[in-house]
Amino acid sequence: MTTMTDASVREFKMPDVGEGLTEAEILKWYVQPGDTVTDGQVVCEVETAKAAVELPIPYDGVVRALHFPEGTTVDVGTSIIAVDVSGGAAPEAAAPAPAAAPEPVAEEPKAEPAARQPVLVGYGVATSSTRRRPRKAAAPDAAAQQAAAAVQQELNGHAAAAAQAPAPAAAPAPVAGASRPLAKPPVRKLAKDLGVDLATVTPTGPDGIITREDVHAAVAAAQPAAPEAPAAVPAPAPAPAASVAPASYDTARETRVPVKGVRKATAAAMVGSAFTAPHVTEFVTVDVTRTMKLVEELKQDKEFTGLRVNPLLLIAKALLVAIRRNPDINASWDEAAQEIVVKHYVNLGIAAATPRGLIVPNIKDAHAKTLPQLAESLGELVSTAREGKTSPAAMQGGTVTITNVGVFGVDTGTPILNPGESAILAVGAIKLQPWVHKGKVKPRQVTTLALSFDHRLVDGELGSKVLADVAAILEHPKRLISWA
Repeated sequence: MTTMTDASVREFKMPDVGEGLTEAEILKWYVQPGDTVTDGQVVCEVETAKAAVELPIPYDGVVRALHFPEGTTVDVGTSIIAVDVSGGAAPEAAAPAPAAAPEPVAEEPKAEPAARQPVLVGYGVATSSTRRRPRKAAAPDAAAQQAAAAVQQELNGHAAAAAQAPAPAAAPAPVAGASRPLAKPPVRKLAKDLGVDLATVTPTGPDGIITREDVHAAVAAAQPAAPEAPAAVPAPAPAPAASVAPASYDTARETRVPVKGVRKATAAAMVGSAFTAPHVTEFVTVDVTRTMKLVEELKQDKEFTGLRVNPLLLIAKALLVAIRRNPDINASWDEAAQEIVVKHYVNLGIAAATPRGLIVPNIKDAHAKTLPQLAESLGELVSTAREGKTSPAAMQGGTVTITNVGVFGVDTGTPILNPGESAILAVGAIKLQPWVHKGKVKPRQVTTLALSFDHRLVDGELGSKVLADVAAILEHPKRLISWA
């Protein structure tokens, strides 16, 4: 078999697709051994803690081997695919069976992982180091040899002990050829502690070896009837519940979903943000009837032909105007330098729910865009997020964020800050409600806004002014002109 060290074989390593990420999961392979690839062709899709990304191959050739199957998490810098660049066809022997473990590839010494930067709205990445998921077990023949050696060693030890013990205390010698359950010493000790007779356990390990999981399964099958301790011997302490739980939950009533990728990053940063920045949330309910009328008028304007025009567009513009009037809200907290960093640009984040979890891409330099340009950017951001094609770069560098919970029919919420940002605006559902207008109760389009901000750098006065400005613009959208 051709080795991976041939001069004609190029190894393509997992790149750092997210600026400091240390691992990525292979979601899907688009090529197989024997396929011809060209420079720039996408060969696989991977998911990092930030987004799903397609990886192009940087040279021409024939795929020699895929080193990892789909669903494997691989460290950055580890080779994932071998390509023969000599122009010859890949030998059939190099094509692995679908379920076979990949041939090991020598790995370079790993450098300390770079510090991750939080990128999601209140849900960025944790600073703890990542670990690769366990790879598949060693080849069956090697595992069987190791298990057999361990069993033989145990049998020899028992035989020696029996020969040296006094006759009255010695256990009856096993009958030659009698069947004896195969299990490693740690598994036998576990079975003894749990009161399990190994002869009653169904083995699932290679060559009939009983595993720890088999013992736990036997315990679960025997519940609720618990084994009684001998009358003359004190009952052993019960085993910790955690050792039995993984094998005993009811699969018909529960489903366990591995936390990985974007969802894992979301969970870690949600905790980090909530317990780092002192959150304050303020609310205001506002009549947006005039804004809704303006939305309908803009839909008919030729300047917006082909663009997405909706209430979120004007809400985004209102927030940008409010930031211009109150620039200190657009800041971040530098813990190391103990400084407040005021940004003179606005990268406006828009929270988007996707099948892989919540992501928050942002519109770069949103403060400098005209209303049609802002509409175009919003449309591209939403469509890209729904397709799962948002790049990691699009989710970095945000300064303030909008989350539109109203699309789910929710009145409002208390959003968690995106780490590194000072404010996030939640927009509730716009509903027809009775409202006092010009001294009379009339049906009006009403919504509730909620602004969360970091109280280390935004005091109550500043936060209140920003929220009040947004509400005032949405109530009288002509202020988009007079205040801009």
